[in-house]
Amino acid sequence: MSVWTQSEKNIWVAAHRGWSAAYPENTMPAFRAAAELGVDQIEIDVRVTRDNELVVIHDATVDRTTDGTGKVCDKLLSELKALDAGSHKGAQFSGTRIPTFKEFMDYVKDLPEMTLDIELKEYPTEGREMLAFDVCDRVLAIVDAYGYTDRVVINTFSGKLHEYIRNKYGKKYRQHVYYPISHLGAVTRDPYEYGYCCCMFKTTYSELNMAERCEFDRMRSYGVQPWAGACVKDEKGVDLAIANGAALITCNNPDTVLRLLREKGYHS
Repeated sequence: MSVWTQSEKNIWVAAHRGWSAAYPENTMPAFRAAAELGVDQIEIDVRVTRDNELVVIHDATVDRTTDGTGKVCDKLLSELKALDAGSHKGAQFSGTRIPTFKEFMDYVKDLPEMTLDIELKEYPTEGREMLAFDVCDRVLAIVDAYGYTDRVVINTFSGKLHEYIRNKYGKKYRQHVYYPISHLGAVTRDPYEYGYCCCMFKTTYSELNMAERCEFDRMRSYGVQPWAGACVKDEKGVDLAIANGAALITCNNPDTVLRLLREKGYHS
């Protein structure tokens, strides 16, 4: 039986970098808190260290989310593990560490109903093509080894990397693409021909950065699940996601979004 039961009438909630509004993003406390809330999905970001270890962190540098400075890719895992990734969110999180991808997978393997949105942050830019493809292959191999192949969507803002996945692995993995297509950079094929789901943004940025209902409908006509990206934070955003026919809402405050959806009868 498929775990993928999201729909316009059963709108899923994905915790963006964990419960990132209340906890240090992309850390184990944020992931555990989100899971305990009862979210349907956890979204994470994966990068690589100088010694080729896979770690969970969004930014290319550690400056914003730790007490350190510099690029993730220039640091050894041991150097990253020495950083405090929690104090910027509050003294109670002092000493929180950047997790490795395997540490995260060790945690979620015991959550049989949880699905994952894994965003690959190493892009195949000039001079880094082979590194990006290797990171992608290693992430997918770990997903398979943990038995999560059918419980993940693979997410990246790189159309080139999406095409690499599709060309090499066919339909094995669900792929998370973006609207408008400009978010994916250069593409050689239509991502909506192979995407499983698509975060629907406006063509021109606004505070509630969600595409119109007609674009949600158009995406669904392709057979692609239209999802609301991480712009929903309150009742106004939840109501718009419902009106537009979103099948999932990615958010930083899953406590509020879950409560609102349940009160309105849109989360089972």
